[in-house]
Amino acid sequence: MTAGIGHNSGRVETRGFAWRKHVWTKARKQLMPTLPVEVVRLRVRRAQQLGLPYKTYAGIRASTGHDLIGFMFSNNVLHVLRDGQGLPPDRAAALDGLINTTCMGLSHRPVTPTHLAGLPGIDRAYAAPQFNDNWSRMRDRMREIVVDMGQPADRFVMIGDTAFEREWAEAAQMAGYLNAVQFFQPG
Repeated sequence: MTAGIGHNSGRVETRGFAWRKHVWTKARKQLMPTLPVEVVRLRVRRAQQLGLPYKTYAGIRASTGHDLIGFMFSNNVLHVLRDGQGLPPDRAAALDGLINTTCMGLSHRPVTPTHLAGLPGIDRAYAAPQFNDNWSRMRDRMREIVVDMGQPADRFVMIGDTAFEREWAEAAQMAGYLNAVQFFQPG
């Protein structure tokens, strides 16, 4: 398959490319802050409290400019699919290991917010947007939740299993989205 018009097939054949790349890399490195070791230690400790690998935590923090204060979990990612069902042991252990972290829940039918909020490790829960909501309605629902939380959305990360949950995070303008494997089984 040949590349289309205007595509260089990944090759850079312009004169001076290596020099421009060198200068650009050096300038970018000079712009990047060098953090004192004490700050790095504090951030590593905070990543541990949040149950995140440092690289993940640092990337989210760098993209928002803020520290994280918590997570929002869907009942789907918590493997709670009906009222009366408890958290599976791996999910309960992960939530129990979080320190100084607020955990919010989003439930969709048939799970109620009341049930989700009663689970260990979940501080508060809300009804999730409906799966058939259009973007505007979903965004409005997520904004209602953020206002009720009383905390900035960009201080929370959505933990989910589906594209719906990723869209909820985008609609709420949260700090980011991590799938279940990234959060519950970091490697």
